[in-house]
Amino acid sequence: MRRDIFQAIADPTRRAIIALIALHAMTPNAIAENFHTTRQAVSKHLRILTECELVKQEYQGREIYYSLEIEKMKEIDKWLEQYRKIWETKFNQLDNLLSTIKKNKK
Repeated sequence: MRRDIFQAIADPTRRAIIALIALHAMTPNAIAENFHTTRQAVSKHLRILTECELVKQEYQGREIYYSLEIEKMKEIDKWLEQYRKIWETKFNQLDNLLSTIKKNKK
């Protein structure tokens, strides 16, 4: 079943997993050590992230290492960029308004 990327990153545990493996690949056991949950729960999160192609698996001997799929993260960033521009415009407008109010109080 193909899952939605944004549904996958909506979960705080999955976002934490992404942050963990952003710098270097990790095994499921190494990832699970960072959470107060079962190894099975972490595996479920990893399966969802893999199905969304946000992480990739690499076999090294008997171990599976999970690493971040940068191109998929770029896809998320591209989608967010449109909103980032809107937010920046709104923040600039607010900053200008606050500056005007501050000047008028003097």
